[in-house]
Amino acid sequence: HADVCPWQVCGAWVWILVAATSVSFPLLQGWVMYVSLTSCLLSLLLLLSYLFGFHRNSENWRVLDSLYHGATAILYMSAAVLQANATISSESAAQSNSLLHYQLNTAASFFAFLTTFLYILHAFSIYYH
Repeated sequence: HADVCPWQVCGAWVWILVAATSVSFPLLQGWVMYVSLTSCLLSLLLLLSYLFGFHRNSENWRVLDSLYHGATAILYMSAAVLQANATISSESAAQSNSLLHYQLNTAASFFAFLTTFLYILHAFSIYYH
């Protein structure tokens, strides 16, 4: 379960990059920040429970792990789409505003979709393992 790090790192990058834009589009990016921070914290709790050996006491650990990562992938997909929308919106404002915000939004969109992919990949790898 040491492979938890990739989506936690990518999810943290989503949060950092969106926060660096000063949350220019609060309605869209508020959800993105909520999903990234919440899923990072819940993944950390799941990792800690695994490290403390709770998986040995439960026969349904694989199902729980797979369902959690699958549900989080769905939430991250919604966040990634909203972040992409914020990126498109910041593109038109890039001429009057800072080009840096557009670049940060673009990077956040990339990491949001990458994080979604990593959650999906892990959900299926645990379920079919």
